[in-house]
Amino acid sequence: MSKEELLAPRHPPVGQMAVGHAFETRSAREQLYAHHLSRAAWHGARVVLRQVSLESPSIFDLIIGLFMASQGDWLSLASETNVSAENLELWLEYAAIFLGNIGNYYGRGDQKFIPRIDPNDLEKLSGVSSSTAQIYDRVRGPLFSLRPSSLGFPSEIAQSSYYPGHDRITPEKIECVSTVLEAKGIYPENTRIRKILANGETVYRVLQASTETELGERQYSIANSKAAIIVDKGDHAAELEPVCDCLVKAREHAMNSQQQAVIDQYLISFRTGEVEAFKESQRLWVKDLQPTVENAFGFVEPYRDPYGTRAEFEGIVAFVNAEETEVLTRLFNDIRQDVGFKNVMISNQIAAQYSADRTNPAFIDPSEADLYLTTDYDGFYIRVVLYELLGHGTSKLLSEYNDGTYNFDIANPPVSPLTGKPITTWYKTGQSWTGVFGDLATSLDECRAECVGAYLMDDEKLLRMFGFDESKMTPADITYTVYLQVGTAGLRALENYIEDDQKWGQAHSRGHFAMFRMLLDAGDDFLRVKHDAKKDTLTVYIDRSKLLTHGKPAIGMLLLRLHIYRCTADVVACREYFEDLTRVNGVFADWRKIVIRNKRPRQILVQANTFLGEDGNVILKEYEPTVRGMIQSWAERRI
Repeated sequence: MSKEELLAPRHPPVGQMAVGHAFETRSAREQLYAHHLSRAAWHGARVVLRQVSLESPSIFDLIIGLFMASQGDWLSLASETNVSAENLELWLEYAAIFLGNIGNYYGRGDQKFIPRIDPNDLEKLSGVSSSTAQIYDRVRGPLFSLRPSSLGFPSEIAQSSYYPGHDRITPEKIECVSTVLEAKGIYPENTRIRKILANGETVYRVLQASTETELGERQYSIANSKAAIIVDKGDHAAELEPVCDCLVKAREHAMNSQQQAVIDQYLISFRTGEVEAFKESQRLWVKDLQPTVENAFGFVEPYRDPYGTRAEFEGIVAFVNAEETEVLTRLFNDIRQDVGFKNVMISNQIAAQYSADRTNPAFIDPSEADLYLTTDYDGFYIRVVLYELLGHGTSKLLSEYNDGTYNFDIANPPVSPLTGKPITTWYKTGQSWTGVFGDLATSLDECRAECVGAYLMDDEKLLRMFGFDESKMTPADITYTVYLQVGTAGLRALENYIEDDQKWGQAHSRGHFAMFRMLLDAGDDFLRVKHDAKKDTLTVYIDRSKLLTHGKPAIGMLLLRLHIYRCTADVVACREYFEDLTRVNGVFADWRKIVIRNKRPRQILVQANTFLGEDGNVILKEYEPTVRGMIQSWAERRI
């Protein structure tokens, strides 16, 4: 990637995740419970920084150190260090984008971004104190370097903190180590693998996240290899300690014993590294059906692991919106009751995203803009609900169990609708969805869930259940807009295709592009893209008269394929199909260049902090939606 592509964008839009009204309506106990949970979540950001890149923790310390040294008086700092206000602003914009992504690689796309400020000017700013000067000396090189330019399997152009160290590990060796760990009952989600070459011997040290330390006590061999595997506990120990401390305090204010039991399992998992305890926390969590304060903690999503199994730490704390939850509970209570799952949708995050200036939506013809902007939010909101509840919340993985039994009739296997013949693949003993599908797993699951949301959008009865105002828009308007969303999302996804590495940097984006391709290939100009060479623009057009004859069947076929591949563990057929569908070449590579040239800065979101007052009550502090507000909010978290 060129330097121009890596430079942090100017004037990033900043939104605010407003929480004041929800906070004020909660009891003192609920506020205390939420306060300590959120403190645990924020401390977990230190784990995320270590998972993003080697340099991210130090860049974070530099940003916070400069705020503390100046007490937030940035102009005085610039004046004192002889740096212009304009160059100072370049640093503040970078810092805000960094904090919004919790690292120096975009959370969506996994591509690096670097400061626009001159390194010598940043050196002047950092000279305000000895500690910030030392941090800058340590981080200056990787902060401004053009490579590695993306996250991925370690190479000249990519890095991954899931596989740290100077001795690079190959995907094949990752698979070998993972196979051994799977056989020993060691889950991958909270691990990293460090390859070490010493005295002609190879050792793979598996770093397991926990506050407990255990070095070298578990050693395993790899078949047909002299290399050894050593499992070490204590990865992220310093970062997980304050997480656990805050969870202990939160437990004291939990609303019921069920919530306390969930926290107990979190603590066991984070202290010992045992993923089974985390899984038990989730079994207990789904049974807490009507919480007023919701939370989710753990090493959950494997989006950023190039191998597709090791997970990023996350901490989510939210006040439940009783009105919206009541509607969704009424719609889907039977599914929750019979299947047993919960999903969290952050409505104030969606609201913040839609509060940005959207007068000129990307890839939309100006003549369509009014209708699109009128129906965009409702269409997206309903699609996300369907995506979460019916997309991620459905499917049965056909499996063989340890005792030799199956969860289907092995003597009379089900017939695949793709081949018309009995299935020949399923999950063998010890296999998991992510383990079998590896790097494909997250993209496939996100795409499958997105397809569910889009496929159901023409159901007028379902749409009316959400109670939207039909005097402003019709169900047909919303359905049409959703297909426009799919089309524009497919083009926008090309931002997150990493050309140097010939790979997708974001699971959702790859899924969006797959859906876009299906609609583009539906025929009869159902979806077409107009390229205006003079204006260097792309515009998406959908033939509204063909939504049900071309659009829905195309999405339905993609959904069917991905669903059957997932349920039957048919990774061979799936990989051939999906890789071909999401290949970026020819006209798509040309379109990507246009998309990159017209790329808009991504919105970052400022969030509130809570503090304990002298009287023991919780105080909420919200921040202005500016780059300065973003930096101040993180500095005052004191993590």
